[in-house]
Amino acid sequence: MSEQATPESQFIIRTFPVGPLGCNCSVIGDRLSGRALVIDPGGNADQILALLNELNLKAIAIIHTHAHLDHILAAGEIKNATGAPIYLHEGDQFLWDIVEEQCARFGVPPVKLPDPDHYLKDDHDLGCCGGVAIHTPGHTPGSISFYFEEYKTLIAGDTLFQGSIGRTDLPGGNFDQIISSIKERIYSLDDEAVVVTGHGPNTSIGYEKMANGFVRG
Repeated sequence: MSEQATPESQFIIRTFPVGPLGCNCSVIGDRLSGRALVIDPGGNADQILALLNELNLKAIAIIHTHAHLDHILAAGEIKNATGAPIYLHEGDQFLWDIVEEQCARFGVPPVKLPDPDHYLKDDHDLGCCGGVAIHTPGHTPGSISFYFEEYKTLIAGDTLFQGSIGRTDLPGGNFDQIISSIKERIYSLDDEAVVVTGHGPNTSIGYEKMANGFVRG
C-alpha cells in the first residue's frame, strides 16, 4: 500500500491492489471534512472498509474509471456497507450490465451489482479534494480519469500506464481514441502530476511525455 500525503496536508490518498487481477483501488480523503472517495473497488471489500474506518473517513461516492470486472467487483458491497452512491460514465453501462459474463470469461466467481446511481460527465465535480472527472475514452467508451489539480494527482485507470497504454482490443476499445485522450487531455495537465495507474506502479505526466513508447508528448 502506498500513501501520498504530508503531515500538514488535508489530502490523503491510499492506493493498493485488490481483486483477482490486482486492480489499483484508491481511497482519497479530506482529513478536515472526513469525506472520501472510493475509486475502482475491484475486490477486497473488507480491506477497503477497514481502511475507511482506520482513517475516520466517510465514503461519499464510489467512482469508477471504467467498467471492466476487475475495477467494479466490490462496488455493491461497498455501497451496502457505506450507503455511498455508485458513479460510472454512461458509455460503460453495457460493460456493467454484463459483469457476470465478464466473470465467466475470466473464471472469476460471478457477482451481481446494483445499477449505478449516477452517471459521470466530463468535468464532473467529484465533491472531494477539488477532484474533477475527465472523459478519456479509448480503453473503453466510458473511460474516465480523475484529476486533483491542487494535489497534482491523476487517477488514470487503464488509460495510461508507466511506459504503456491500456488495451484497445477488448469490446468498445479504440486505439485512435486512447491516443487522442492521452495527448489532448492527460498530457495537457501539470507535468509534475503523479499518475496513479490502474495496475502497477505510479508514474508522472512529465515522465510519460518524455519516455512513453506509445504516446510521446
